[in-house]
Amino acid sequence: MKLTILGCYAATPRTLTNPTAQVLEIKNQLFLIDCGEGTQVQLRKNKIKFSKINHIFISHLHGDHLYGLIGTISTFSLLGRTTDLHIYGPKGIKELILLQLKLTESWTTYDLFFHELESKESEVIFEDKKVIVKTIPLKHRVYTNGYHFQEKPDTRKLNIEAVQQYGVHVAYYQKIKNGSDIKLDDGTVVENKKLTFDPIPPKSYAFCSDTVYNEEIIPVIENTDVLYHESTFLESEAKLAEKTLHSTAKEAARIALKANVKELILGHYSTRYDGLERFKEEAEEIFPKVLLADDGVSFEWQ
Repeated sequence: MKLTILGCYAATPRTLTNPTAQVLEIKNQLFLIDCGEGTQVQLRKNKIKFSKINHIFISHLHGDHLYGLIGTISTFSLLGRTTDLHIYGPKGIKELILLQLKLTESWTTYDLFFHELESKESEVIFEDKKVIVKTIPLKHRVYTNGYHFQEKPDTRKLNIEAVQQYGVHVAYYQKIKNGSDIKLDDGTVVENKKLTFDPIPPKSYAFCSDTVYNEEIIPVIENTDVLYHESTFLESEAKLAEKTLHSTAKEAARIALKANVKELILGHYSTRYDGLERFKEEAEEIFPKVLLADDGVSFEWQ
């Protein structure tokens, strides 16, 4: 699992900072999460292939999470894309994008599928053989969702030496990988654990931005491997965070602690601050494993 931060700052883009956008690579699939201004430029800078992005998840309809979407969609067409593109986001996103395409007479060379969201409860919005994605209802000034990505468990790993030792025919290999015990010709039953190794544990990632401190999300993100949680403000601006329905670094850490996640990534920083270390320092007073997002930074988990 690999996460590439294309942008992680709040409000307007600057010469050295970009608004929210990130690419999650999980089970050999690329998912674009949010699409602030300049996202397509950041995709190029980070050498991420446009053609591998088939699903885009938009948290809410604020510009710093959305204004790069029409440009990205249009660029895909200019590059001759023919593969379907699926866009998930709040109700209204379809009207917003289609109006821009209509007025600019820039219809796509590929099919666009919009999956508009309205539910205030967590729901599964994407699922295939390898990954399942569900919403994380957040509390912000407009309807907002985070997204939880969960790998599906792999089949068990075949212990070749063991199956050969027991004389198991190759025709049963897939059945063994699926977890079944095997009955030999002499009637002996060999337990699956003697013929296989445990698979690599499935990984999970939760994206939570933008939101005020909200313990209601804990059941959805509980025990997640990696949590990205917005930390727009430091504790000195806690009242401003509450007023604007954003979070502080310490509040993000409290959510991480109560949800028992393994790692916390901070992001969506207000540009009023010089440097990021204070965000990490404040969060680490509560939660021990804190990472700092920054534009162009990648995180990878084996």
